[in-house]
Amino acid sequence: MISDTHFGHANVVHKFKRADGTPLRDFKNVHEHDETMIRKWNECVRPEDHVYHLGDFAMARTHLATARRLNGHKRLVRGNHDIFKTRDYLDAGFEEIYGVRVFRPQDQQGKSGFILSHVPLHPGSVQRWARNVHGHTHANVVLDEHGHPDPRYVCVSVEHTGYAPVLLSTL
Repeated sequence: MISDTHFGHANVVHKFKRADGTPLRDFKNVHEHDETMIRKWNECVRPEDHVYHLGDFAMARTHLATARRLNGHKRLVRGNHDIFKTRDYLDAGFEEIYGVRVFRPQDQQGKSGFILSHVPLHPGSVQRWARNVHGHTHANVVLDEHGHPDPRYVCVSVEHTGYAPVLLSTL
């Protein structure tokens, strides 16, 4: 699982900052940013592995071709920046495209599985799932009504995953 790679997006390197003013992604340029994520992806994903990318893969159609450089069987849960035609993503190497993806195994509390989305689900909707694995929030986490990290939400934006996909079993 991974989200928010933003391949080819120079602003994610130069413009966006964390609350403390430090760069959101500390790379010299977008080329270093992209090549680092490609290397890290391929170090941990084998060709036979299945990877869900939870949105915001690339910022320009020309950067969709990056998917061909990435190991694994790739599936995309569309994000707010994934605006191109479905055919463009399939032609680039994604095998399946989703709005959200539901997995139904029950957890120990009897909740029905988990749901993958780009944007975190509304708290009133996530209550039927054990977890909402999502992206979109980058370095931020979803907070509960007391201002603490809400354990129902797991963010896999690259800022949380060391710029590489993470195994579902580790989530």
